[in-house]
Amino acid sequence: MNRRTFLAAAGTAGIAPLGGLTAAQAAQTAQDQRDLYELRQYQIATETQKKGLDAFLRDAALPAFNRLGIAPVGAFYPVKDLSPVYVLLRHRSLESALTCRQKLLADTEFLSKGAEFLNAPADQPAFQRIESSLFLAFKGMPQLETPAKGPGRVFQLRTYESPSVKTGQKKIEMFNDAGEIKIFRRVGLNPVFFGEALVGTKLPNLTYMLGFESEGDQKTGWKKFGGDPDWQRLRGMPEYADKAILCGITNLQLKPAAYSQI
Repeated sequence: MNRRTFLAAAGTAGIAPLGGLTAAQAAQTAQDQRDLYELRQYQIATETQKKGLDAFLRDAALPAFNRLGIAPVGAFYPVKDLSPVYVLLRHRSLESALTCRQKLLADTEFLSKGAEFLNAPADQPAFQRIESSLFLAFKGMPQLETPAKGPGRVFQLRTYESPSVKTGQKKIEMFNDAGEIKIFRRVGLNPVFFGEALVGTKLPNLTYMLGFESEGDQKTGWKKFGGDPDWQRLRGMPEYADKAILCGITNLQLKPAAYSQI
């Protein structure tokens, strides 16, 4: 498989040539473009590492990502723990995800402003490890949104693991085609992204993020969701029963860093 074929096979719009399309077809292609999301977890062990990571992300990494067209970039802390620090990168194409590292290392401003972090000695590491997952946006929500913008905003990151690839696709169908995303929006569960994991841990899984202006809005949204008649009908369908299509749920409460763009 050559490079062009590989990129097209990833299912991301915006990387196929548009020269042969009519104006209407090109407009529809742009509308149907599905983001790729890279979610990084920076494992840190000390407040010193946290301070250094914050400075690196704020002053060097986020501006450099933005220069590459990767925007907005989210940076989040766990509500109760020091680690990990989550960084969410929105890629508009597989090309962006594949070439990001090399382009950063060719960016003199990034190398200069991030020098202390990038050149940290082995006996005083800037972080412990980095874990990363890559997600393809759902067709029912093909692009990232920023629904919460206030200083008191909070975020929720949820991962649904499935016992097989087939059952994982059934849960994605539940969101995309059976109407669960629409219910979320109606009751105030404000999505930032929905993604199918392509590479990472706990496969197969889907992961999504919700944003709220406050913890009160978050509680209200989930209460409305639980009592919504469309949700009650949907969850009662045997083909979408949790016990049939899910084998694990991870729920994380996150708060944005002061410099987060999400």
